[in-house]
Amino acid sequence: MNHCRIAFFTQNEDLRGRLIANLDEAGFTAFEETDDALLAFIPQSARGSIQLEQIMPEPVRWEETVIEPQNWNAVWEGSFEPVTVPGFCTVRAAFHAANPDTPHDIVITPKMSFGTGHHATTRMMMQGMQELDFAGTRVLDFGTGTGILAILAQQLGAAEVLALDNDEWSVENAHENVATNGATGVQVLAGSLEVAGSEQFDIILANINRHILLQYMPQMRKLLKAGGGLLLSGIMRADEAIITDSALASGLTKKATRQEGDWIALQFEG
Repeated sequence: MNHCRIAFFTQNEDLRGRLIANLDEAGFTAFEETDDALLAFIPQSARGSIQLEQIMPEPVRWEETVIEPQNWNAVWEGSFEPVTVPGFCTVRAAFHAANPDTPHDIVITPKMSFGTGHHATTRMMMQGMQELDFAGTRVLDFGTGTGILAILAQQLGAAEVLALDNDEWSVENAHENVATNGATGVQVLAGSLEVAGSEQFDIILANINRHILLQYMPQMRKLLKAGGGLLLSGIMRADEAIITDSALASGLTKKATRQEGDWIALQFEG
């Protein structure tokens, strides 16, 4: 399956953040930031119905390129650099050396999946996970992308991890990354939250977008054990109130907020 890569030429971090939020809701499945541009990726089959001018918060020069599947690894090998949460975790490609200064090491081949650790939302999720006790827990990673957070959850001691995504590339890629990291306790399934069934989880991770978080907040609450932890990101700073109100209305208690630039991560308790 071919993908479209659209380069939005702006160095404005605030504008990039708003673009990512809008593009994510429109169906774009992966993002990469360079010095000169924000790169957004979407299956070519889904591209035709999207009017970029209606998505952009303000006019931005852009260029579009069709990327064939066999070219994707070369694209990433030319640009992917390790991501480190100091003293905690390194996310790297197989062609990078391991970092001896972090106890947790995750090796990924990103392909078309979101979640390489480069985006603020993924980093903040990892930082939030550092503060939670995963020992012996049952974990749900809702919108797993590359599978980074699911793999990290097992490394942190989770007994069972269910990783869900409704994107074809993400499911395929998460399976590969789980195998690469020997994360035998991680089960990757295609689909949305309905696939999780009715059994409850000790910890739920959801790095998606505002629309999906609001849509599934009541269901996430039902799936979270009493006293369990819910860690959310994919949220713009301006949307903190609406997400918080939805969580509180569902019976959750707010525990913490993290912020990086215009993005935030929120932690709640069941």
